[in-house]
Amino acid sequence: MKVLKILLTLFIVASCSGTEKHPYTFYYWKTHLKLDQEEKKVLDQASVPYLYTRFFDIDKSSGKFQPVAAITLDKSFKTDKQIVPTVFITNQSMYHISAEEIRFLAKNVHDLVQKKATEYHLKISNEIQIDCDWTAGTRDDYFKFLKELKKVSGKEITCTLRLHQVKDKNETGIPPVEKVYLMCYSTSSPLKKSSKNSILDVNVLKSYLSRLEDYPIKNMEVALPIYSWGIVTNHLEKHKLINALSRKDLENPGFKRISDDEVEVIKDGFYFGSFLSKGFRIRVEEISDDQLQDVTRFLEKKIPHFNIIYYQLDSKFVSNRVF
Repeated sequence: MKVLKILLTLFIVASCSGTEKHPYTFYYWKTHLKLDQEEKKVLDQASVPYLYTRFFDIDKSSGKFQPVAAITLDKSFKTDKQIVPTVFITNQSMYHISAEEIRFLAKNVHDLVQKKATEYHLKISNEIQIDCDWTAGTRDDYFKFLKELKKVSGKEITCTLRLHQVKDKNETGIPPVEKVYLMCYSTSSPLKKSSKNSILDVNVLKSYLSRLEDYPIKNMEVALPIYSWGIVTNHLEKHKLINALSRKDLENPGFKRISDDEVEVIKDGFYFGSFLSKGFRIRVEEISDDQLQDVTRFLEKKIPHFNIIYYQLDSKFVSNRVF
């Protein structure tokens, strides 16, 4: 009886000790595939044997599909992880697209993925992930494209799932795939005036995903943000982004601190590759471990089991973070 009480106590302590440990890996979203020592170390420690790697984007210009920013390879890019080719397709590419264009696009996406994998001797998985912020107006043709890509490639086709596509699933539809990747970031636009964290506002996310358990595709992985940026506001209240800024970057004699995450430029000059005038403001948006844990605990009540894919693998974002 005494042993039983001890075991029960241990079980209760374990249950209350925090979030479950989820297998994890990363997205890699740079055009030039290159790994520094910190990135290699963190990737080697990741418990999922895949690295989700953006191969190229697809956009439509003057009625023609164009691959944009296809990957190049540096000799430092060596990993034991299998590469999952990921392709971003703009939503506008899916407007007014004919059946012939769908077949053309599917074949060419598959061919370019294979060409890049062969050219750079990449050990790719049997999966191609498509990232598209599809809408009610493009859903039918986008879903036809996913089916055609599966037919052409013979591979498992998966896709990303944005928050609004969960909340408005009756309008945006359910994609014809067996696995989706829930993107738990971009909760608002960073280019609109707001005091909220545009990368991840946990309350907004919870509102969008309040009925996530009703989503019909149950095989779901979770993408969580670890990136940061700075939002620059000029005298006309116009905004622009500077990627990968952190609070540490705000420690500069040319800045006057307004708050923990915001400064005012007090001396004209080039900062972070941009010319910023006196009076401009810079606000940094970062993601804390507490935010990530809050989201993970919430999702554990909605999804039985899931892996985490952190966006994205970059020494600026992974250094000094415990995964």
